[in-house]
Amino acid sequence: MKIAALQMQPVAGDVEANIARISEAAKEAAEAGAKLLIAPELAVTGYGAGAAFAALSSPATGWALQRLSAIARDNGLAVIAGFAEREGPVTYNSALFTDGIGTHAVYRKSHLYGDYERQWFTPERPTSIMVTLCGIRLGMLICYDVEFPENVRRLAQDGADLVVVPTALPKGWAGDFIAGKMIQVRAFENQVFVAYVNHCGADAKFTYAGLTRVAAPDGSLLAEAPAEGNTLLVVEIRPDDFARSREENTYLGDLARIG
Repeated sequence: MKIAALQMQPVAGDVEANIARISEAAKEAAEAGAKLLIAPELAVTGYGAGAAFAALSSPATGWALQRLSAIARDNGLAVIAGFAEREGPVTYNSALFTDGIGTHAVYRKSHLYGDYERQWFTPERPTSIMVTLCGIRLGMLICYDVEFPENVRRLAQDGADLVVVPTALPKGWAGDFIAGKMIQVRAFENQVFVAYVNHCGADAKFTYAGLTRVAAPDGSLLAEAPAEGNTLLVVEIRPDDFARSREENTYLGDLARIG
């Protein structure tokens, strides 16, 4: 299955501009044969929307699902994108999966990063949200979640082939290390693919690291974006190509034996 990872510079607070960019990328991804488009954390609202999150939030089955489902349906692929989810008085930092033809799922971020996120969002308990697309079983995390190894391990033990991570990684030495080292380690130690999809550029509050990448189970990089610039990476996910890696690096099986 081909996937497309959209490194983009959302416009903070401008839903229409961001939806238009996702729609444009979906068309390009579909033309390249991709069956899944992944957009960054809070791509629908922009990560830097701040006080506007509550007003721009959507129920899980509300307008965000309708808009993203239409993009998916019109282009014949599935979409994962970050959005601000509203449930009653609570707002979550969430990621939405939709195939446009009736299957959808929402993952809520469990590990909020810093005072900024804690000001606007409520964390969810860690959970496995899994869907199957074209025979590939995928699980979702959001940004800081992937920096806690138990989150990726949980998804791998639940049968994930691919862990999708919409993110808003800030620019700096820590971001360089996370994108440049940690993501490949997470893939290797769990024998899964990891798609880490970031913002680029800057808004009024943050400057982003870019460095979107897709790592394979053997720790190699299948694709990587530069630190700057809107980029669409199209990568083929082929689990059978990494059977030898799974045979040699039997972490999950050995954990099951002692667990």
